[in-house]
Formats: sequence, structure tokens, C-alpha cells
Amino acid sequence: MNLLKHTLNMLILMPKLRVIFLCVFLFAGISAAIAQAQASDIIREITIQESIAKLKPSVVRDTIPPPVEIDEEEDDSEEFSLDDFDKDAVVNNVDSLFNASINDLYYRWSTDLVNPYNVRLTDKADTTLINLNGYVHPMENVVTSEFGFRRGYRFHYGIDIRLKRGDPVYSAFDGVVRIARRGKGYGFFVVVRHYNGLETVYGHFSKLAVKPHDEVKAGDILGYGGSTGRSSGPHLHLEIRYLGVPINPRMIVDFDNYITKSDTLMISSAHFAYAKEIEQIRFWTVRSGDTLGRIAQRTGVSVSKLCQLNRITTKSVLRVGQRIRYT
Repeated sequence: MNLLKHTLNMLILMPKLRVIFLCVFLFAGISAAIAQAQASDIIREITIQESIAKLKPSVVRDTIPPPVEIDEEEDDSEEFSLDDFDKDAVVNNVDSLFNASINDLYYRWSTDLVNPYNVRLTDKADTTLINLNGYVHPMENVVTSEFGFRRGYRFHYGIDIRLKRGDPVYSAFDGVVRIARRGKGYGFFVVVRHYNGLETVYGHFSKLAVKPHDEVKAGDILGYGGSTGRSSGPHLHLEIRYLGVPINPRMIVDFDNYITKSDTLMISSAHFAYAKEIEQIRFWTVRSGDTLGRIAQRTGVSVSKLCQLNRITTKSVLRVGQRIRYT
């Protein structure tokens, strides 16, 4: 009799138990969905070194199409005219970070092109965290030439550091060698893609110590100092780039003490502000009979300003075909 009552009571309670189990199941499902969404947000917020940079050479070879053919005269020189700079370095308007994911961009692996990414960073809307821990200074010596304009219209992408022929040059961070070859401008040079999202360029070696796809540690020897390429004497040409676009190395490195200025770098559009000046630059091509006075009259820019922009004097002789910067 008691067993029968107990059985009847269980049958009466079953619908309630079903409702309770259903509620528990729904709550667990909602909690899991929320947790997954939060995990997705966290993944999106992971710093660039964790999301893009650890492309091992085997992965690169399996997934990246063959490199595009390069005109060395345009792409591998450390110092370009502004026309070339506009096309290859900063202001080409090919892609934007809004239209291409970082992962996709970093799968553009080329053993020829210094800048295979073709992105515009002058209007970068967000900031990107770069980990600078583990830095090793490539060559501990004095700086002999700075990042920026030369002769008014040519732009120097990096910083030159004094060295002697045969001095070893070291990788700044851990990474993978992307380029190791000879070019007309850089001479023997190396490009290393680092796991923190930066790339570094080293030029004018007398001899290379690495080849493409080699994995290197910070402090490993990349090559030996020299004066190959467009160089007036032995020195190291050092560039620091993000997505192919140069950053003034002095914004990152203390060249007096051979260390980074901070353990992290927050990259923003401010690091590429120099490109806006380049976008506004205009030139006058000298014709027969042109003088500085006539060019000043036609462009609305004073003679003294023309001289300042072009690093010439009022007595300088103008040549037909010469380009005179006036903005």
C-alpha cells in the first residue's frame, strides 16, 4: 500500500521535475552561450603578437602564394624619391585596416618585397599593443644619420649606425627571416618578421649569416657590417616597420643606452604622421628659362622658402628637368 502511494506521488511530481530540469538545462545553455561570447571578445582583444606573428616557416611555405616579381630599383632602396615613397611606403590607398584583417595581411609572406602589405596607416583609428620585451640592440655604436627627409625631397626610412666592416649585427627580437638577399639600394640586407608584430630591416652587410625562413632569436647574428648598395661608407642601416610602413626608430629605442624606451609600444596613427606631410608635397619641374624668382611667382612660394625646402641657395644653378619642391 505504501509503495503504491509513493509511486502515485512520483507520477504527480514528474511534470514539476520536468519543468525544473528544463529550466536548469536552459540556464546552462544560456550561460555557455554568454561564456562563448565573452571568450570571443577576449580573443579579439589578444595583442597582435599572439594573433598574427607566430607563422612558422613550414606554414608559410604551405599557405603563401609565390612572391610577386619586384623591380629592385623601386622597392629595395633605403632612400626613395617621394614618387616612389608614395607608391610603396605609406600613402598608396590600396587597403585599409578596416577592409583587411590583420591575420590576412600577415599571411602575405614575400622573400622579395620589403613591403608586401600595402596598407595605409596615416588614419589608423585604433591602437595596437606591441610587446618589446627581449630587445637586443643590433649594433652598439653612434647614430650617423637620422630618420626623415634628406635634401628636401628624399626620405630616409631608418637610422644609420656606425660600424666597421666585418662587425656582427644582431637580430633585435625573436622572429623569422623573411628576406636575405642583395638589392641595389640596401646592398646585402635582411628583413626579419618578429613574433611581436614588428619587422626590422638591416642594410649594407658585407656578408649574410642567415637565409629566408630561418628562425632567429634576439641577439643572433644576421650578417656582418659593410658598405654594399647605396652607401658612402661602412654603416648599418636599421629600419623598424609595422605592416610594412616605417616607424621612426627613435620612437621605440633609446640609442644612447641601447634599450627600448618602454616594455610595450602602443602603435597609433601618430607614428605615421610624417606621411601626411609627404601627401601634401608638390614639385615644380624646371623648364628652360626658369629661375627661382619665376618659380616663386608661379607657385606663390617665396624664394627663401624654396631654398629652405630644397636646401639650396639663391645662387644655385637650376637644371632643366630638375624637380623643385614648393610645398
